[in-house]
Amino acid sequence: MRFARALAGMLLLVIGIPALVAGGALWFVAHRADPDGGFRARFEPVTTTGHAVVVTDLPDLLRRDAPFVHVGANRLRLTADTTEGPAFLGLAPTAEVQRWLGDAPRASLIRVVVARGALPARVEPAGDAEPVDPAPGPVGRPFWTREGIGVLEWTPSEFGDQPLSLVLMRPDGRAGLTLDVRAELRPGWLTPARWALPAGGALLVALALLLLRPPRPREVVFVVEPDQVPILAQRLGVTSLSALGSSPGDPPPTPSERTLVAVGSGGRPAIGPVPGRPATLADLPADRHAEEGRRPVPPGLLWPPLPPDGAGGAARGSGDPD
Repeated sequence: MRFARALAGMLLLVIGIPALVAGGALWFVAHRADPDGGFRARFEPVTTTGHAVVVTDLPDLLRRDAPFVHVGANRLRLTADTTEGPAFLGLAPTAEVQRWLGDAPRASLIRVVVARGALPARVEPAGDAEPVDPAPGPVGRPFWTREGIGVLEWTPSEFGDQPLSLVLMRPDGRAGLTLDVRAELRPGWLTPARWALPAGGALLVALALLLLRPPRPREVVFVVEPDQVPILAQRLGVTSLSALGSSPGDPPPTPSERTLVAVGSGGRPAIGPVPGRPATLADLPADRHAEEGRRPVPPGLLWPPLPPDGAGGAARGSGDPD
C-alpha cells in the first residue's frame, strides 16, 4: 500500500509540475497579446513585376514555418495593401489557381521566417510569359473558396488537408506589385488553457504531496496482567516494566494493579504502570466497608453490595457474621 501511494504521488508530480510550467508560460505569452487577444506581425515588403504573389500550398507553408497555427482553434487574418490601395486576397484550390494563372508572370512565396520585427519572406519568380495589360481581374471568380479586398480571414482547421493557394494581386489584375502585408493570429484556446493548466497543475501537485507525506508514527498500547509483565519485559528486551514511567520515591505497584505499557513505532516502551481496575471482585480491598462504618466482611465476599443506610436493619449487628 505504501509503495502504491508513493508511485501514484510520483506520477502526479510528473504530470503536475510540467502543467504548472506550461501554465506560467501561457500567462507570459498572453500578456504580450493585443487588448483584443490577437498577435500581430508585419512582413517585409514583397515586390514583383508580375501580376500576383502566390503561396502555392498555404497549409504546407504554415505547417513548416508556423506549426503553432494548427494547434487548437485559431483564427488567421491577413491585411494587404498596394501602393495604390487595398489589394485583392483569395483562397482557392491549387489546381484551379494554376489553371487560371497559367504562365502569367508572378512571384511565388516559398518561405516565411518567424522572428522579431518584420518577418522576412522569401519569394521566387514564376511564369515565363510577358505581363498582359490590361489583365483579367480576379474579383468574383467562381473558384475562390474565400476572397476579400484588403482583408481575408479564415480558420486553418476548416479546410483540413485540402491543398489551397493564396493569391495576392491588384483588384484590376494589372502587373507591377508592391505589397505591404500584415498578419494576425487569434488563438481561441489561449484563455481557457492559461487558467486550466495552472489550476490543474496545482491540484495535482497538492495531491502528490498528500500521498508522499511520511506516515504518522503508530503507538501500540498493551494492558497486561501482573503475571504477564515478565514475559512482556522479556519480549521488549527490558529488565522489568515495573519501574517504567515512575519517578524516584514512588511506591511499588500493588499486585492488584494492571500495567499499562505504550510501545511506539520503534518498539520501545514509552509509559509505565498506572493504577487500573481490579481484575476480579476478589481483588477489592476487604476493609472498604469497615472504613465506611459498616460491619466487616470476610475477604472475597463483597457481593452483593450492602443496602443503603436505613434499609435492611437485620444486616446491621455486632459485626459478627451469622
